[in-house]
Amino acid sequence: MCGIAGLFLKNRALEPELGAMTAGMLSVLTGRGPDSAGFAIYGSGMPGFLKFTLRGPAGFDFGAMAAALDVGFSVHDDHAVIGVPEEREGRVRAMLAQKFPQVAIVASGARMELFKGVGLPDEVCRRFGLEGMVGSHAIGHTRMATESAVTIQGAHPFSTGPDQCLVHNGSLSNHNDIRRKLVKEGMVFETQNDTEVAAGFLSWQLREGLKLDEALGAALGTLDGFYTFVVGTETGFGVLRDPVACKPAVMAETDDYVAFGSEYRAMADLPGIARAHLFEPEPSKVYFWERAA
Repeated sequence: MCGIAGLFLKNRALEPELGAMTAGMLSVLTGRGPDSAGFAIYGSGMPGFLKFTLRGPAGFDFGAMAAALDVGFSVHDDHAVIGVPEEREGRVRAMLAQKFPQVAIVASGARMELFKGVGLPDEVCRRFGLEGMVGSHAIGHTRMATESAVTIQGAHPFSTGPDQCLVHNGSLSNHNDIRRKLVKEGMVFETQNDTEVAAGFLSWQLREGLKLDEALGAALGTLDGFYTFVVGTETGFGVLRDPVACKPAVMAETDDYVAFGSEYRAMADLPGIARAHLFEPEPSKVYFWERAA
């Protein structure tokens, strides 16, 4: 049992409140996932630059690393975000692997920053400063470990492509077979987690030229099991449930936002929720919203 929260803002005036709104939703979902938590937030980008979200060991000197790489940076507990000129992406990745092997690249993209950690959702959100973060959309997850250990490697979201992330409630039965096929297509996986395979499948489909809604549709015919996915890209926000749809899900849409929660109570404190159109996402139906970057 895990908890999922997602927010996609239609009204740009709410962007300064995105972090606080998302943190509140994750807090309510603590009972569904007290072991670890994480979130991805899509904030502003800088033309010609990419953001790398990095994770280092406790006490790691991100300032010295950033100086060696000649990049700007901001620190969020044991994570840091660095700004990398697009033309230096390959060089920076190589330098990180060679000179700082203890540092993991959690995610990269023009706008997305991704943070996750072991602990109660409130603690994780506080450590990374979610309440003060600004952006257009965010996806979060609270995890209750049922099939694997409580580790940072098992925490969601998973990112397997630029500005792409996925959170998942459920279990896939054919993830090992799909992983082998995707590895042959050049996809790289860091864990044995089934959710990372789902993220990798969608990233592969997007790489092949499909749009997010089309990639989600392709997942229906490929991924076996029971699942609810919430997915983010640089400009989009998507939801998909399997044909049985046994995992709880509820959505709310107003003129200002679209929200997703594993339970309604996660959305109960959102502004204007009393006037929202509330609905349960249908099985095997792709839901997708997008706006210009």
